[in-house]
Amino acid sequence: MYGIPIRRLLAALLVPALLAAGPAAADEPRPAHAVAMHGEPRYPAGFDHFDYADPAAPRGGVFRNAAGGTFDTLNPFIVRGRAALGLGYVTESLMQRSWDEPFSLYGLIAESITVPDDRSWVEFTLNPSARWHDGVPITPADVLFSWRTLRDHGRPNHRSYYGRVSHAARTGERSVRFTFARNPGDAGGMDREMALIMGLMPILPEHYWKGREFDRTTLEPPLGSGPYRVARFEPGRTIAYERMPDYWGRDLGVNRGQYNFDEIRYDYYRDDGVALEAFKAGAYDFRRETDPAKWATGYDFPAARDGRVTLERLPHGRPEPMRGLIFNTRRPWFADPKVREALGFALDFEWINRTLFHGAYRRTASYYPNSELAAAGPPGPAELAVMEPLRGHLPAEAFGPAHVPPATDGSGPTGLRANLRRGQELLAEAGWTVRDGRLVDTGGVAMEFEILLVSPGDEKVALEFARALRRIGVSARVRTVDSAQYQARLESFDFDMTLNRWTSTLSPGNEQLYYWGSDAAGQEGSRNYAGIRSPAIDALARGLGMARDRADLVARVRALDRALTWGHYAVPLYHLPDDRVAYWFRLRRPAITPVYGMVIDAWWMGE
Repeated sequence: MYGIPIRRLLAALLVPALLAAGPAAADEPRPAHAVAMHGEPRYPAGFDHFDYADPAAPRGGVFRNAAGGTFDTLNPFIVRGRAALGLGYVTESLMQRSWDEPFSLYGLIAESITVPDDRSWVEFTLNPSARWHDGVPITPADVLFSWRTLRDHGRPNHRSYYGRVSHAARTGERSVRFTFARNPGDAGGMDREMALIMGLMPILPEHYWKGREFDRTTLEPPLGSGPYRVARFEPGRTIAYERMPDYWGRDLGVNRGQYNFDEIRYDYYRDDGVALEAFKAGAYDFRRETDPAKWATGYDFPAARDGRVTLERLPHGRPEPMRGLIFNTRRPWFADPKVREALGFALDFEWINRTLFHGAYRRTASYYPNSELAAAGPPGPAELAVMEPLRGHLPAEAFGPAHVPPATDGSGPTGLRANLRRGQELLAEAGWTVRDGRLVDTGGVAMEFEILLVSPGDEKVALEFARALRRIGVSARVRTVDSAQYQARLESFDFDMTLNRWTSTLSPGNEQLYYWGSDAAGQEGSRNYAGIRSPAIDALARGLGMARDRADLVARVRALDRALTWGHYAVPLYHLPDDRVAYWFRLRRPAITPVYGMVIDAWWMGE
């Protein structure tokens, strides 16, 4: 089916990056306090605090949150079960990410990092003060145990990332080194992101897990090293974390001014409408509103009018999640991209946005919306450099203007008529015809499928889409299930179409293979919901780690964006351009909001 071996495709992408790298540095690399994916870290050695945190913030109080659905495990590192929110406060990584840079890491459990220019290995030296909550020091043995355990038993993304380590060893009393396998392809390039990925690896206590089964769900509170530990919980209903008064890392620059609450609590609600009413009654302190209709009409209540509740729209510069109605291409009727493109003409965003969402949304046209990473116009020279070797394996349209979803005049069924006619033309080209009011293939089998949802709030959009599909003979049933059932079906790819999202950062990298890679398509629990199996997309996603500078990365991401959008793997929906938050007067926030948006860990409780 494919005329060019994948090894040659990858080599064509990797050679330019290797040539740009130049000769290896002659000097032996030296330990550093931080590392950036591209360029230099923003903060110098010995910095006092991140700019978006206030070191003078008072400590104390209980921060109450709402969560949707339920939970049945306190182990967030495996596919099984639905983990409770907030467990990231318990477990730490070797390094800490800053949220006012695209991708830079600073010392946490590791006080320093050493990487060579080609990033073929990384060495971490642990902070001698790092301790588990039981007082036991964190050692290189814990780091190696964490790597082996997550590689062998962790979630699919962990198994993929950590499986790229070819050798790991203790190199000193407090140091450990990871050496990476070379990327496939004749050029033999190194993935420059792997050093940072290892810095973000969660570190687990070997002495705690000895004798326990890691790959099983559990309701035993885990031992960690972070600023909080599990204080109490009711399975599926609530969980509370208490701040560690003797937390070993409280005075580090990456932590100063953060983790100010004595307790953080999550109460679970099965219905978001009920959760909103609970917020109005003061049952919890903070709410991020993602429904423009609720934002426009649901916050006119006494506490909001008299100032006890603050409503704010906080700008940011991060990519918004790509939400869409996702086709499961593992289903035979969605394997044809022409069919997927045709069905996309049935979504009337303009009418939905006007009538259901008060015109607040922007149509999503990219997998990296609201950022410089989104493809725009025709591809530039840098994009073409990585796309040309793949020309035979990419849609021809990818080499023209960026994909723009079909639009209407917003008038409703009348305005959608032209789009539906175009959809029918494409379906006819793919061998589908309308017979007795039903769309059937050449064998007379009707197109019928289910749209699987977890949130009742998504029903109105899915139902409008299904109603439009009926006008061209397609029978689409909308089904909403509870969160546990939805998660199980999503992870086993047991759905025809679902409404879900993918989230990316300002520095996309290895996680993109977890989203779109051919290997992930067959791994239950991965986020390749669409079941994409494309050697060209594999090559483009893998090539992100080869970028030597920011401009190169942006070009490579835009090329990948073109391949994804013109592959029609989802019907893109919409996004908001800012964060819309509501919070009770007890909460205070820093004056600075970083590029990734608000950092709730830097907030505090006032009087």
